[in-house]
Amino acid sequence: MAWTKNVLRVNLTAGTCTTEPLNMTWAREYLGQRGLATKYLVSEIDPAVDPFSPDNKLFFATGPLTGTMAATGGRYSVITKGPLTGAIACSNSGGYFGAELKFAGWDLLIFEGASPKPVYLLVTDGRAGLVDATDLWGKTVWETEEHIKKAHLDPQIRVAAIGRAGENRVLYAAIVNDLHRAAGRSGVGAVMGSKNLKAVAVRGTRTDAYRLADPEAFFAATEAGKKALAANGVTGQGLPAFGTQVLMNVINELGALPTRNHREVQFEGAQAISAEAMKQKRPTDGKANLVTNGACFGCTIACGRISRMDPGHFSVKDKPRYHGASGGVEYEAAWALGAANGVSDLEALTYANFLCNEDGFDPISFGATVGAAMELYDLGVLTKEIVGFEMPFGSAEALVKVAELTASGAGFGKEIGLG
Repeated sequence: MAWTKNVLRVNLTAGTCTTEPLNMTWAREYLGQRGLATKYLVSEIDPAVDPFSPDNKLFFATGPLTGTMAATGGRYSVITKGPLTGAIACSNSGGYFGAELKFAGWDLLIFEGASPKPVYLLVTDGRAGLVDATDLWGKTVWETEEHIKKAHLDPQIRVAAIGRAGENRVLYAAIVNDLHRAAGRSGVGAVMGSKNLKAVAVRGTRTDAYRLADPEAFFAATEAGKKALAANGVTGQGLPAFGTQVLMNVINELGALPTRNHREVQFEGAQAISAEAMKQKRPTDGKANLVTNGACFGCTIACGRISRMDPGHFSVKDKPRYHGASGGVEYEAAWALGAANGVSDLEALTYANFLCNEDGFDPISFGATVGAAMELYDLGVLTKEIVGFEMPFGSAEALVKVAELTASGAGFGKEIGLG
């Protein structure tokens, strides 16, 4: 197992960073990043603690395969007491951040207390320190990552950051790394915001960060595993070609696609927001929504979607920063933003997903919340006077508007941000 056997404990109140040994007994008994960090969490906090209290703790955890050549070796998890449910929150993310943390020499980051001012943690090979982030507070995830890379003159730094949603304590705020990979569920970004922690920036180049107990056996097992993945129809063909969106039409045909806030089980617009639709050339500009697939660190599946929007779409017509390629919709986001709200406009879904990445909030929880609000609007419980605009099922305009408001923490977006 690829443990560095190092833990970095960051006391945000005192502004200190200290190294301690990983509890290897726990690492063996609670296998994996989720199990290990959860054991640390329940051992160190009062279960009745308020999620936004300085007494709550936030854990960034890698696992025994993180940073190795195992097929999903890029994963890391964020564990805390979550504000959305009041229970233990574990949110998992891919990309390259987790492996970079391992290469910098750390298995686990523990954040405790709360900083008196905005800061970000800078972690390099075996070293760590807090940096003033006052000038980054109020910035988006995308702006924060660009600033940190420029400030340290290193485009290879990996950044996990919160956007305005985390600062505003949206109850499903995410921590976004590598611009569009996210620890998205349960509000871990809101806890990070409550601690005045804007980002964690990592640069790791250590080739001796960990030692495999039996390299030859590990390489043989990994090779066999990757062959099995390549030979499987889903992991070898379906996911690389279509991503998790391969499920959209399949689930819809089965009559198992929750539609219009679970009122129905099939969506007549599923084909228009499916993986197949993402590959089709648009009549407006002759280009497809899907640019390419993308892989996380060490992964041969490459199920990620990279999309480019129609620059003439109403949502981005005068917003050039959304005209470039970025993270496209996966199945659960396409369902929550689309079918759950009766919206079949793929470009509107992509724009809403871009906003979720840019300002750090979970598109699944957001979309499900919008679906509930649209049903309340349909029932007359919510009105145009309350919301500020019309919000019927199927309205791409309403989806776009409420996504913008939630991102900025304005108007009815504040209510949607409560989940």
